[in-house]
Amino acid sequence: MSDPANRLRGEASILVGHEQIVLRPTFSALVAAEDELGSLFDLVERASAGQLKLSEIVTLFWHCVRERPDHLTLDRLGEAVALLGLSGVTPALKILLMQILQGQPA
Repeated sequence: MSDPANRLRGEASILVGHEQIVLRPTFSALVAAEDELGSLFDLVERASAGQLKLSEIVTLFWHCVRERPDHLTLDRLGEAVALLGLSGVTPALKILLMQILQGQPA
């Protein structure tokens, strides 16, 4: 079992099945997400305007998974996000978006 999310590192977690998956917005994770989603600034703007798509949330989460278990697939993560609903994933999304805007604490 991996360590729980460390909010001081800008980490968040979501429940996938019965497993807590830790999301860490590292530089390489955010670059990979940006390569797939486009500008992170635009992503944050869409989120603040309520225009973020479910697929964008899942993609951002996918790239930020800290220690991706072999059994975790993009589809399984997407299904977990859909099961949690927007209210269930918003806390984790908010943490990641704040890290994109503010960067890591010193």
